[in-house]
Amino acid sequence: MYKQIINKDDLVKLGYSDYMAKEIIRLSRLYMLQCGHRYYESRKVSTVPVIAISEILGFELKIKED
Repeated sequence: MYKQIINKDDLVKLGYSDYMAKEIIRLSRLYMLQCGHRYYESRKVSTVPVIAISEILGFELKIKED
């Protein structure tokens, strides 16, 4: 089974730097806002759907659940 929601720590485990992981989460939140999901407007939201991150990175991301 693969994760549907990803946070900064998951991206760091994949090899992204702390800064880059935060930036990917921020851009993914903006993408979700553009799609009309007002929940992601809060700066405290630190998890985003895999679909949003895949859209930002340009490739499909699959992370197995622990």
